[in-house]
Amino acid sequence: MTTATLTERPSAAAAPAVGRPNPTQIGTLVWLASELMFFGGLFAMFFTLRSMAPDTFTAGEANFKHGFALLNTSILVFSSVTCQIGVFMAEGRFPWGRPFPPRKRREGSVLNVAGWGMIEWYTLTFILGAIFVSGQAYEYTELVHHGVTMSSSPFSSVFFLSTGFHGIHVIGGLIAFLMVLMRAYVADEFTAHEQVSAICISYYWHFVDVVWIVLFFIVYMLDPIMALGDSGHVIPVTFDWSIF
Repeated sequence: MTTATLTERPSAAAAPAVGRPNPTQIGTLVWLASELMFFGGLFAMFFTLRSMAPDTFTAGEANFKHGFALLNTSILVFSSVTCQIGVFMAEGRFPWGRPFPPRKRREGSVLNVAGWGMIEWYTLTFILGAIFVSGQAYEYTELVHHGVTMSSSPFSSVFFLSTGFHGIHVIGGLIAFLMVLMRAYVADEFTAHEQVSAICISYYWHFVDVVWIVLFFIVYMLDPIMALGDSGHVIPVTFDWSIF
């Protein structure tokens, strides 16, 4: 009588673990997709009014100081860089080099930038974002001083709506940064909860940054660039590179 040899299947414990995406990160990305649709509606409204009332856009855009707008945009773009470095510190890895223990706080002097942790990089990001919002408020004040108000023309209405809603999103991001920083300060150990919080706020901040780059090009740069190539452009606006 022969004994049949049975081939044992590997147990579930021996099977390699399958990485699953974090639900919080997935939910953040889905929510940002809905926000993208919201801003898409604002862009559609901008181009619709631009085609229907080009004269008001000519008069309104003539008050822009493109140099100041470019400087303010550069500050926001740089804040996205500092935010991502903060994420690298929270994750304990760069796209290059070897992994290292997640760094919550700085090592050594505050002047030693190479030793900064997530808290220092996110604090710098918060400061840059606050400077951007202050610059936008200053620009609003100057435009109102020149008679460009929310109800003065179709251009001013869509300008304040689109840039104002973006400014509200930036302020919301600043509040989120404060919450993440407070949570990092209070936590005794830097765990996965703090890492996920840092990563999710970075998603949001990068989204706000990209939306502003598109908004900046459409609102401030599109018509002056088109006017350079076509002297008969319907909105003949020239660049004003002054800052103040």
